[in-house]
Amino acid sequence: MSRPVPSPRAPSPLRPPVAMRRFSRGLLLAATTLGGLMFGTDARADAPVRAMPIHAPKSQPEAPASFSGTVSNTDPMTFQADHVAYDSKNGIATWTGNVQLWQNDQIMRADRVVYDRNTGVAAARGNVALVEPDGTVLFTEYAELSNGMRDGIMTRMYAQMYDNARLAANGLRRTNSKVNDLTRVVYTACEICARHPERAPFWQFRSFDATHDLQHKRLEFRDVFFDFFGVPVFYLPAFSMTDPSVRRQSGFLTPGFTPHDRYLGTYVTIPYYWVIDRFSDLTATGLFATRTDPELLMSFRKYFNNARLFVNGNIAYDTHHDSTYVNTFGNTVDSSNNHGIQGYISAKGVVNINKTWRAGGNIQWASSPNYMRDYRVSGYGQDTLNSNLYLEGFATGSYSRIDAEGYQGMNQGIINNKDLPWVLPRYTYSYFGQPDALGGRFALDTTDFYVYRQNGTSDQRGQLSLNWDRPFHNSLGQIWNLTLHVESAVHRATDLNAQPNFGRTARAQVQGQVEPTVALKMNWPFLRSFNHNTGTQILEPIVQFIAAPNTGNSASRNIPNEDSLTYEFTDSTLFAINRYAGTDRLDGGLRANVGLHNNWTWNGHQIDVLIGESFQEHIDHNRIPYSGLNHHLSDVVMGTHMVPNQYFDFDGKMRLDPYAGKVDFGDALGSAGFRHFRVTGGYLFEPVTPYYYYAQRSYASAPPAIYYKPVSELTLGAASNWDNWHIAAYLRRSLSRKESVAVGGDAGYQNDCFGLDVMYLKQYTTIGGQQSNSTVMFSLTFKTIGTFGING
Repeated sequence: MSRPVPSPRAPSPLRPPVAMRRFSRGLLLAATTLGGLMFGTDARADAPVRAMPIHAPKSQPEAPASFSGTVSNTDPMTFQADHVAYDSKNGIATWTGNVQLWQNDQIMRADRVVYDRNTGVAAARGNVALVEPDGTVLFTEYAELSNGMRDGIMTRMYAQMYDNARLAANGLRRTNSKVNDLTRVVYTACEICARHPERAPFWQFRSFDATHDLQHKRLEFRDVFFDFFGVPVFYLPAFSMTDPSVRRQSGFLTPGFTPHDRYLGTYVTIPYYWVIDRFSDLTATGLFATRTDPELLMSFRKYFNNARLFVNGNIAYDTHHDSTYVNTFGNTVDSSNNHGIQGYISAKGVVNINKTWRAGGNIQWASSPNYMRDYRVSGYGQDTLNSNLYLEGFATGSYSRIDAEGYQGMNQGIINNKDLPWVLPRYTYSYFGQPDALGGRFALDTTDFYVYRQNGTSDQRGQLSLNWDRPFHNSLGQIWNLTLHVESAVHRATDLNAQPNFGRTARAQVQGQVEPTVALKMNWPFLRSFNHNTGTQILEPIVQFIAAPNTGNSASRNIPNEDSLTYEFTDSTLFAINRYAGTDRLDGGLRANVGLHNNWTWNGHQIDVLIGESFQEHIDHNRIPYSGLNHHLSDVVMGTHMVPNQYFDFDGKMRLDPYAGKVDFGDALGSAGFRHFRVTGGYLFEPVTPYYYYAQRSYASAPPAIYYKPVSELTLGAASNWDNWHIAAYLRRSLSRKESVAVGGDAGYQNDCFGLDVMYLKQYTTIGGQQSNSTVMFSLTFKTIGTFGING
């Protein structure tokens, strides 16, 4: 016969009496234990007694050597009170008026304490406050303690716990200072309304009874009602949680539940957290799904004196059998090996060798991309999993690093693992010197590597960059900078006719290049104030002359290209010595760059605009199409940053072809709104799709048709925050392809003790031959308890 569920009644609201609150804001002196008392003679004291040490008498039981609780009654105890009285006939000591007793970390404060030596019982009355060793403060009007104060009872108890948690009970019984049994209990971590303390908190637990295990730091509630604003929402027959004062404790964490997933079906996750020692822990999670076999996830963390290590691993038997499909380039992708025993590992570590050197690594590997997709492994959807090992050193003005890198392709619809490189090894050194006798600064950089591909170009490079800058100015206010730069490299390559170079020969080639460059740049800023001297305007013409031999991209087809596959000519690279991303391709010839920079700054607001153009004597007709540098007169580049007030901001870049009178590149991002509401918008335009690495073109033929598919994307978003509420939504759409890329939204509530979030995401991108489905995530966060989430 089951017991009916009672409706618990507990002190309401969760707030101590006024006198107790007043005391808690002062000196919170309280104690959980008292030793036995012994006085040699009868005494009555009308004057205050201060700081008198008292030792436990021999008749009192001593704690065993193996006692591991929080209380000791063998240490001396000290007390102070306004008045002390001792009745030797009856063996009763009475302390009244601001009574304070402490024994090590245990402290008690009360208006009156009566101690009976015959029974070993101490009764405290009036504004009783006791401080636990972990910082918890217990408030009550009456406490009766015995057995060296390790046992006791309290009535109408209120506890102020760690991290603002509060607990109240009609009664408390303590056993051996290890277990507190409570009745009619209320627990919350929410603030109590100061203006209306009689109101129920935002949320609270109400339970028939509870047990507080002081030794193992656990709170166990039975017959639990969960209330919002004092209204019961749901019932649990039992609920267990870690004491709020505990930062790390072994035990089961909050499980997760997802009602529907395309590949897993309905599934749950059950995590267990194991504290190995002070410096290491392990989290093991079991995933159980309806559409495939279970998965085991392990997460290990370890801290050393001079190192740290993090390892994540997953293993499962994937029952999904995927069929082959045809990718964007018409190639057939085989998925026959993406089922059965599958796994994933991620390991990251770093060791500080000394003050200058450190070593580390980041290893990622998966048995198949489809396994990561099927089991929602973090990292699926990116192009590659990257792994590296490195040794690096830091010194004044210099940096050195040697590493090895490897890549695993995740998007098999585009990337073949055999095409990806292994970098074994790469060495980088950078030095920037102090000003010399001529007022200039010398810099040296080198990046040397060996790149191996199973299918593609393999090459080795030794590279050295030398640079000397000498700034100076004249009486006209012009700021000049003279730069002497030398770029040199030696390359050895095989299979240059393969990707990513697609050259004309498969034979091994050794080729070198040296390019000296002289550059002179002049900035001429004009300054004025406005807005009653609260604002400043700078009008700054910029002119730069660069002279170098006519080498560069078309100098030799026998030089492989590893770091300059992409090219972007914008306002940020207008005055760069080399406008390529790396050094395998160099800008040569004579050129002059001009620009006009204008800046307005006032009251913390700013408008910054730069417009410029490049005039070049040497034209590389094999340069990437739509680069903006295919004529003697380059595209006009513009960039702006605007924050004119608190209601609007804008960042934009644009490149305009003066010959065709059209935009070759555009990128804009802006937002507008006020404190509680804001709208954002972004736009990206490019006339081509940069698929050079994958398209397998040759220099003798035109790029494939897919390359000339323009990129034109629009992103819109809106967000609102009002007090504790927030809501946001966004849309990303491809205008050129007339299809959405992704849509999503988030809404929630957050206060000092509770969080609610609902998020929706729909992705239209095809990855691995499959289009992503919709995802709904729902989470509830309770302070000091944890987060409960549902994915769908």
